Amino acid sequence: MGIVVITGGSRGIGASTAIECARRGLGVILTYNRNPEAAASVVQQIAAGGGQAVALPLDVADIGSFTPFQLAVQGAIASTWHADGLAGLVNNAGYGIFNPIATVTEDQFDGLMNVHLKGPFFLTQTLLPLFKEGASIVNLTSATTRVATAGVAPYATFKGGLEVLTRYMAKEFGERRIRVNAVSPGAIRTDLGGGLNAEFETLLASQTALGRVGEPEEVARVIAMLLTADGAWVNAQQIEVAGGYTV
Repeated sequence: MGIVVITGGSRGIGASTAIECARRGLGVILTYNRNPEAAASVVQQIAAGGGQAVALPLDVADIGSFTPFQLAVQGAIASTWHADGLAGLVNNAGYGIFNPIATVTEDQFDGLMNVHLKGPFFLTQTLLPLFKEGASIVNLTSATTRVATAGVAPYATFKGGLEVLTRYMAKEFGERRIRVNAVSPGAIRTDLGGGLNAEFETLLASQTALGRVGEPEEVARVIAMLLTADGAWVNAQQIEVAGGYTV
């Protein structure tokens, strides 16, 4: 059985991805930051469906915690699955703020950078020795890297950096047959950045060719595809999952 790590797996796209991966037969290690109850609920849902999952705490902004996390991952792999390596990583954990450039503070800027770019860089580096040959990494970016949306400049900037990093990871990890891709959601019904109210949802739906916002599980299915044999010949790509957002 392949085992994957999904950061931010207690809610939204991360939780849906954890459930979808387990449905496809993967073992799941999902992380949470402040809500162990939500993470436990996802683990229970996976178990109810016949899968196996473990929830571990992780703050992706705290690089000093990554080595202890790597050891915890190794322990979970050995004790839960009696295995010795990882088949995949989903760098999903994140948050959003809505501020025009003129009002963004240095602390807000640094917080977003640490979670959305610096954290994924060094977490991937730390977990790299655990990846089996042929493993897959998926970095969650955003359609805001393509369509400028006032109020999310720092977030979009770091997601754009993560898209570039995706290609470099694919290049450097290719000798080990590790594939690396980016998935860029459009308007999705999650609580990121405070969620969607009815007015905002109507606006986003009107800007999407399919006439609605997306659901977390629709993104999850694409991520899971990239983690399995279905995506075996997809590498170094940025895949937008947005229903045709501002075409």
